[in-house]
Amino acid sequence: QVQLVESGGGSVQAGGSRRLSCVVSGIDFSDYGFGWYRQAPGKSRELVAYITRANVGIYGDSVEGRFTISRDDAKSTVYLQMNNLSADDSGVFYCNVPYSTYSTTMLFDWGPGTQVIVSS
Repeated sequence: QVQLVESGGGSVQAGGSRRLSCVVSGIDFSDYGFGWYRQAPGKSRELVAYITRANVGIYGDSVEGRFTISRDDAKSTVYLQMNNLSADDSGVFYCNVPYSTYSTTMLFDWGPGTQVIVSS
């Protein structure tokens, strides 16, 4: 059974930083690329960043230069380092494996997510 468990969310002031983690189990982690997704209140999930199997990061325009996605294959964990946060970054963050980089169809069920609240 595949499990994706996100953590690291919380409340932070604008301009601050937060590091999210996603621990993955039930699959051969190194075989997959992973995406981090954000769901703001009343909005659909959107891709924030994606990391390929070859450790190449791809970013949404709104987070380019502020967020860094990384992976540790030995720990089966994907990270999202978020810097210079603003209120627009608030939401529930999830990780998953899309069928292709920008696909909205995921291979696996969503995990519980981790909420980030940025106060201005």
